[in-house]
Amino acid sequence: MKSIYEIPLKDIKGNPLDLSKFKGKYMLFVNVASKCGFTKQYKELQQLYVNNQDKIVVIGVPCNQFGNQEPGNEKQISLFCSEKYNVSFPLTEKIKVRGSDKHMLYTWLTSKELNGSKNSSVKWNFQKYLVSPEGNLVDYWYSLTNPSSSKITNYLR
Repeated sequence: MKSIYEIPLKDIKGNPLDLSKFKGKYMLFVNVASKCGFTKQYKELQQLYVNNQDKIVVIGVPCNQFGNQEPGNEKQISLFCSEKYNVSFPLTEKIKVRGSDKHMLYTWLTSKELNGSKNSSVKWNFQKYLVSPEGNLVDYWYSLTNPSSSKITNYLR
């Protein structure tokens, strides 16, 4: 099984995003979109991140595969997130989270064969995947689960 920390990823500015720098913290991966009914979850994601920076890093993953609700380029997405929601957590480059050309990150998150825990598929924007401080998949939640839900925050106690 390949470690999640070995998966190459780029941040929204095109620079390498080394997940191994987050070892020892939970990582919450969320496929995000600027024009979705769930976009307001950015606010709670930011609060979760700011209030628990010693325990968790939220990683926003822009994706345009659900209703074309993330049509912008990386610069537009970054500007939207900082101006509208004051986002300070890491954002990745825009990637695919499902289908035959999905990014290796989401191949790992959705494949029990790779993550050793669960098979899943991404159903819509703002689906959340929690990875433990040791790099193991803990669980995932669909869009309706708010970032402040005890389903997520109980792990941070």
